[in-house]
Amino acid sequence: VSRKEGKPQICQLSESSDTSNSESEPESEPEQVSGYHKLLATLKNVSEEEKEDEEEEEEEEEDSVVDDTEMNDEDDGSDVSVEEEKAAESTEMRKNVALSADPEGKDGEGPPGTSQESPEEFTDAKHESLFSLETNFLEEESGNDSSLKVSQDPFLQHVNKELKEKDIQAFPTNPKTTQQLKWPVLGQLVFSSKFQKLETFKPPKDIDFQSLHLQKPLGSTWAKTNSQFLSGPQKSSSPFTPLQKELFLIMNSYQDLFYPERTALKNGEEIRHVYCLHVINHVLKANAQVLGNNSRRRSQKLGVGDDDDFRDQGLTRPKVLIVVPFREAALRVVQLFISLLEGDSKKKIIVSNKKRFQGEYGSAPEERPPNLKRPEDYEAVFAGNIDDHFRIGVAILQRSIRLYAPFYSSDILIASPLGLRTIIGGEGEKKRDFDFLSSIELLIIDQADIYLMQNWEHVLHLMNHMNLLPLDSHGVDFSRVRMWSLSNWSKYYRQTLLFGALQDAQINSVFNKYCTNLQGQVAVKNVPMTGSISHVLVQLPHVFQRMEVDSLASVIDARFNFFVNKILPQYRDAVMSHTLIYIPSYFDFVRLRNFFKKEELNFTHICEYTQKSGVSRARHFFLQGEKQFLLLTERFHFYKRYTIKGIRNLIFYELPTYPHFYSEICNMLRATDRGEEATWTCTVLYSKYDAQRLAAVVGVERAAQMLQSKKNVHLFITGEN
Repeated sequence: VSRKEGKPQICQLSESSDTSNSESEPESEPEQVSGYHKLLATLKNVSEEEKEDEEEEEEEEEDSVVDDTEMNDEDDGSDVSVEEEKAAESTEMRKNVALSADPEGKDGEGPPGTSQESPEEFTDAKHESLFSLETNFLEEESGNDSSLKVSQDPFLQHVNKELKEKDIQAFPTNPKTTQQLKWPVLGQLVFSSKFQKLETFKPPKDIDFQSLHLQKPLGSTWAKTNSQFLSGPQKSSSPFTPLQKELFLIMNSYQDLFYPERTALKNGEEIRHVYCLHVINHVLKANAQVLGNNSRRRSQKLGVGDDDDFRDQGLTRPKVLIVVPFREAALRVVQLFISLLEGDSKKKIIVSNKKRFQGEYGSAPEERPPNLKRPEDYEAVFAGNIDDHFRIGVAILQRSIRLYAPFYSSDILIASPLGLRTIIGGEGEKKRDFDFLSSIELLIIDQADIYLMQNWEHVLHLMNHMNLLPLDSHGVDFSRVRMWSLSNWSKYYRQTLLFGALQDAQINSVFNKYCTNLQGQVAVKNVPMTGSISHVLVQLPHVFQRMEVDSLASVIDARFNFFVNKILPQYRDAVMSHTLIYIPSYFDFVRLRNFFKKEELNFTHICEYTQKSGVSRARHFFLQGEKQFLLLTERFHFYKRYTIKGIRNLIFYELPTYPHFYSEICNMLRATDRGEEATWTCTVLYSKYDAQRLAAVVGVERAAQMLQSKKNVHLFITGEN
């Protein structure tokens, strides 16, 4: 008995001083469970008194919380030795829970010593009890969750919708029903669903702010946070821009969304604002529901609370995952969270570890040579801290934010694909953890096109580990877990928002394969009428050569053989010197480089892994004509945007991923103007499987003609007056 009694005392009490965690006790010993209830009943009064004292002291401590945390940072809050130094007993007990739930002691943080991160990742253990959902109750002034009682609330409608076993079984074989609608700003939308009822709607002209069911304080803080995007007359009529209004209506309906027209230059920040509003709204409602039920259970007799009324959470606490490519994007997201919770109220919200966060995610202004010119879109994408290996947990409780929360105590996870990949691990690895993805209700993948340039495999690996049943219980109270979460149906309730800058087959594939939301999917599908070829300023003949391909699997080999047998022989002559070969895929680049070496052709090459000295040497040899061919990868161009001088002949081994790269590369011919315009050439290889990329370069009507034509060669001439 004494051995059994020790475990709940240390591990369970502070985590849930008001809920019955009887599942941790053996079923064969009911006497102990009732004894445990008595123990809980006696401790409950103590924890309530502590809670009241805490609320009285909160205002005084407001300024000191952050400072104390920073002093503690040096001790690296995830260490067991630090835990013993903690004064607060509840914090210590809660920390033990985290360690027992995670025997390797990583608290959802990744393997130490990876990339540039510190050997032991910092997690904030100090504020555990303050931000614990189990030990806190709904404060009176926060509206007593009255907004959640409204039956029209889309959040409640979504989480309370019950699927039947037969719906799930029929899902894989159900035909997908689709319907197209045209919206004023978003344009052509495709609504689709594999569940029986397809729900479509049109945006109302005037948006009633009350009907959006925004949780306090978002109704008042949103207008101020979003004011930079609103002009004079708009400001008074609606707190949303026309684009934000339509996007938020879809988000708030809890349908999956794919928006492929997000650009860093034009509307990136506008979109970031609106999805952050949706995230905070979702988390505040979910937490208010849990805290409200805590209060109801406290007022009832202890032990009655195992009915289904109180099922209000998932198997693990993290509800939202935001995938962004760089630390700068994570910084902006967190800053938006703070301003959405704070607004212009006199009382500042408590943000723990803010100084540390700004130090690790911010960036000092870098010294740049004054003559360094890069395109505007490059400057916008690569602004700030562009480290791509990070992950951070954020816990939100009413008017407080805790950064660097351990993953299993977080509401929101913000991470890069690489940061997630190093913690999820692979088959056979000892240290791996993906239980924190089991109850994600809202997945946001922002700037999806950049992951094509980083490593798309990481995104696929993440999607394959979403919403799986956890391998460990992580101290959850199963009497509070929603039935659809216990049934392993979470993926049918997960809303996925996918934003990118282009229509791409790989991104489309993720949206179609992994988005199985019962509310259905919405994809924006506008076709490009004019292609990027219209931005080519040099006088240049563009020869598009179509290769015949039997299947998608044979495209890679067919392209290589077509290039080696049909295209390359035309360029082997010394007259065709200064030939740049642009290669989007790194694997194709390696194959061509090896072929050129074997054939002993006079060539040089630049890829994303080439050292700076190697790049300078290759550019010099190519400009001087000492090397006839230059192989260039798309990822090198994406990350560096160097102007390659000395090009006279261009070969696009495959159409570029980004359509504007086509005109950029073509316009490089202007860099060395020696009166040789008449001899310049440009050759492009394409197949019927490149329809999307072709339409983005030449426009949708011409692309259709080129793909259906009996002729395999098409000529465009640009730059003529």
